[in-house]
Amino acid sequence: MKVPGILFLGFSLAVMTAAHSQDTTPSDLPSAPSAARQPAQSGSAVPPPQTKPEQQPATQTAPPTPQPEDNSAPTIVTRVNEVNVVFTVTDKHGRYVRDLKKNDFKIIDDGKPALEIRSFRAETDLPLEAGLLIDASNSIRDRFKFEQEAAIEFLNQTLRRKYDRAFVVGFDATPEVTQDFTDSTEALSIGIRALRPGGGTALFDALYFACRDKLLKSSPNGAVRRAIILLSDGDDNQSHVTREEAIEMAERAEVVVYTISTNLMGSGGHHGDKILERIAEATGGRSYVPFQLTEVANAFASIQEELRSQYAVSYKPADFRPDGRFRTIEISAKQKGLRVRSRRGYYAPVQ
Repeated sequence: MKVPGILFLGFSLAVMTAAHSQDTTPSDLPSAPSAARQPAQSGSAVPPPQTKPEQQPATQTAPPTPQPEDNSAPTIVTRVNEVNVVFTVTDKHGRYVRDLKKNDFKIIDDGKPALEIRSFRAETDLPLEAGLLIDASNSIRDRFKFEQEAAIEFLNQTLRRKYDRAFVVGFDATPEVTQDFTDSTEALSIGIRALRPGGGTALFDALYFACRDKLLKSSPNGAVRRAIILLSDGDDNQSHVTREEAIEMAERAEVVVYTISTNLMGSGGHHGDKILERIAEATGGRSYVPFQLTEVANAFASIQEELRSQYAVSYKPADFRPDGRFRTIEISAKQKGLRVRSRRGYYAPVQ
């Protein structure tokens, strides 16, 4: 927010600042080490980030054009270190608890109690930015149509016109945006039905792309919740980035990832299920492993309920340093038997 003579710079875990505006180029964003080592596959919707080209020598020797003198009032720069976190609370039976107050929680930031809680509220109406990532590889061909319809029903029940918005990405060997950000469930449905299964699986690349090139670049007006619903069997055989690099990008985009397994084994014993569980847990989401095909719709319904059963807290961390380091977040309920689920931390801005 800019006031005459004063410029406030801040950061937030629920909404990105103008530094992540639509004109941010991929080279300005965090680059995964393995992505820089390996070339992207031909035809990739968005390749992993590349290093900046070397600067070419200047060819003009003319002196710079004089700039007009700036007679405006001096600008004072103040950093406001405020962290916003969206989280959920469940009891020992897994039911959502929606009537707690700020004094019912303890917040630890990077090992130290939060210096000050700026705001706290039960958040049922915060606008939602959602990405739907659908595995369109050959491995899920036999159940693809049902999963498409379940995803469409989820969007129809969740998105509110002129308030929430979502996008659709299908992926096999490469991610493909079949519908960009919109509040139109009809357009999103068309985007989902446009997906066709085939090819290998680059799950980590798809998650990395959705976080870096879609959510990090969005410029919402005010606080939002960011979520990705990832529908896949968890197997990856084509990605250029690793699982942990994809998780790191999700943390930088401040997004909660919910995963729905398409293995339909019900036991969670499949290797891909463990991968999906790791992604969801690291970002504060949940992992669902349906026993049968019809339970995929139940998983979507459970995610919808959670998205409307969350809390939002804003606090000032103690001993904060703008050094770009990852800082951990631990939110716990003082009442016994309650479980709090949130993102595990955030990356501090660099001064």
